[in-house]
Amino acid sequence: MQFIKLGQAVESNIFNQLDQKKKEILSSGGDVINLSIGTPDFAPDTHVMQAVAEACANPENYRYAMEDTPALVSAVQNWYARRYGVSLSPAQLMSVSGSQEGLAHAAFPFAGHGSLVLAPDPGYPIFSFGPMMAGAEVGLAPLRPENDWIMDLDAIEPSVADRAALMIVSYPNNPTTAVADEDFYERLVHFAKKHDVMIIHDNAYSDLLMDGRKGISFLSIPGAMDVGVEFNSLSKTYNLTGMRTSFVLGNQEIIQKFHAFRSQIDYGMFLPAQAGAAAALNGPQEIVERNRSGYQARRDALCGGLRSIGWNVPDSKGTMFVWAKIPEGYQSSAEFVMMLMERTGVICVPGDSFGALGQGYVRFALVVPPERMQEAVRRIEHSGILKGNEK
Repeated sequence: MQFIKLGQAVESNIFNQLDQKKKEILSSGGDVINLSIGTPDFAPDTHVMQAVAEACANPENYRYAMEDTPALVSAVQNWYARRYGVSLSPAQLMSVSGSQEGLAHAAFPFAGHGSLVLAPDPGYPIFSFGPMMAGAEVGLAPLRPENDWIMDLDAIEPSVADRAALMIVSYPNNPTTAVADEDFYERLVHFAKKHDVMIIHDNAYSDLLMDGRKGISFLSIPGAMDVGVEFNSLSKTYNLTGMRTSFVLGNQEIIQKFHAFRSQIDYGMFLPAQAGAAAALNGPQEIVERNRSGYQARRDALCGGLRSIGWNVPDSKGTMFVWAKIPEGYQSSAEFVMMLMERTGVICVPGDSFGALGQGYVRFALVVPPERMQEAVRRIEHSGILKGNEK
């Protein structure tokens, strides 16, 4: 296990390099297919936008929210009962300004200087950066392809587990697209109780599973409510990324302490956003299946197309991403990504941006229609880059 402390670099400057190269291509009249950032291009439902617009027309809704409205709390309770079979009291949930913000601050009330937080490698960068901002030491628990990118809890040394204040886990996983089953979550609850570790589970992609899979909630596992909380988001499920509407749910004591901390830095979710969130959760749910089918069509176009030209990219199990091992003949993810962009205009993200164990992989975001995915495949085929002629 690798350990990182406050002040250590958490990612390279590859994103600045990619942005500069993109500008050069566009300024010279080239065409870019940007598959780097996971920003949905699907539209929100009309009734959600109407609810936000009506709330925005009320001048009373521009004051501090301070608390979640009863309408929003009820909508979230009904959502978790309907979708996951999980019953929540109002004291077991609260809104945050997007999961990114919530996860950035989640460690502050529970871990500080001298504390140890366990996070996945590879993993979404905020999982490590948030605890580091709090001054905690971060232990990176490896995710490996031979385990289907599922965290091997037995491989974590007992002395390390006993020292940890909390552990961050995320499935369906960004970037690896791995999906955990109930057996893993049962073992996770046992691990947390055995070592007295608080669990923070990020469940942002549970409604974006492919091939008929059904996402579950960590909180649906017996005993989970005793040891942790879960973040869930409306951003990807309902195409509301800019509205910054997410929730932390679960253990009441953890929620109360986190709420007390956040009361010092935040005055609540914008009231029109709360109205829109309630409308999304209470209204027709066809959008969820439309999104899932839409992302699967894009996945099939990209992954199937790349396999047809000799790049053995597996189908994603979930999320809105594709995780691909770089072609034979290449060693550096970052160098391959830059070469791919220069030769094809296709932009993806090097795997080591998500941790050292992401080296040798790249992540594509499923953010353009199937036709553009097919165009990306054609460009890659004609570029000759799959021949492994790294320079």
